[in-house]
Amino acid sequence: MKTFCDSYDDLISLESLFQAWNKFKRGKRGKRDVQLFERNLEDNLFELYHLLTTKTYRHSGYQEFYVNDPKRRHIHKACVRDRIVHHLLYKYLYELFDKTFIYDSYSCRNNKGTHRAVRRLEYFARKISRNYTCDFWFLKLDIKKFFESVDHGVLLSLIRIKVKDEDIIWLIQNVIDSFWIPNQVDNNNKCGIPLGNLTSQIFANIYMNELDQFIKHRLKVKYYLRYADDFIFLSENKRFLFPCIDTSQQFLKQSLKLGLHPKKIILKKFSWGIDFCGYIVLPHYTLPRTKTKRRMFMKFDVRTKNYFKGKIDRFSLEQTRASYFGYLSHANAYKVFRKIQNELPF
Repeated sequence: MKTFCDSYDDLISLESLFQAWNKFKRGKRGKRDVQLFERNLEDNLFELYHLLTTKTYRHSGYQEFYVNDPKRRHIHKACVRDRIVHHLLYKYLYELFDKTFIYDSYSCRNNKGTHRAVRRLEYFARKISRNYTCDFWFLKLDIKKFFESVDHGVLLSLIRIKVKDEDIIWLIQNVIDSFWIPNQVDNNNKCGIPLGNLTSQIFANIYMNELDQFIKHRLKVKYYLRYADDFIFLSENKRFLFPCIDTSQQFLKQSLKLGLHPKKIILKKFSWGIDFCGYIVLPHYTLPRTKTKRRMFMKFDVRTKNYFKGKIDRFSLEQTRASYFGYLSHANAYKVFRKIQNELPF
């Protein structure tokens, strides 16, 4: 089977650009910037093709804004032209690197995601506890300011292991260096990848795959999962997990120039519950997070009031309910289901 591209010319071909555009525009055609780009679509894509073939393309700046979902996050949004380039590179890098990732890495991968991560955690829990007949320990760790701390030099060196075409490396570096935060330790080094770029998803997995491989093959941890910058070790033996903290910290610092979040090192018994990917996994059942339920009821109350005021229609309110029910369907949450259902005004 032919891969997405074999060379820089294949990567930036007009056919590839139109494919990237078709992928990018899904669900975004109502956006003003996308509509403006589409008005002169062929001219814009031909211009982008010319910039890429002559290697005069330069990534533009970013539009900055904040979202609260629920944690406050600083988002950087690129222009439409640059996001088409992101789609080109994402597809190329995903097909090249995804097969090298461990099975139990669940962030931003096809047929993975939060719900599969939670199902896998439940499976591990049943297996280690011998169908919940005995307790075990888990260690949960988190990277401190991961996206802000990704070192550009380290990231590019990891990409170079698989990407040999220097022209493709030039384009990848163009995107990587379009955003950076001054390194507090070494001013000559750039670090940081933007929340909001599609490419940041694959960059993060390429970067964190080094940790995954270290934990699985060097530390020989059998039961391990990672979603983005959160990762969990499971073991019957508490003494096995203690050294994993320092060992992981040393590897992160020396190899990836990252560090653990000191306030998010959690070593507990499974019977106390594992907080992972929006759910609390316990023996025999899985619950939605208390904070998530509270936030859900608050938002639903606001949406219901807006419905009565005529600010939103019935379809919009039903969409909100459906999204909440989708989240709750992966947990033991019958009472929460009933409470939301009873609060519907129709």
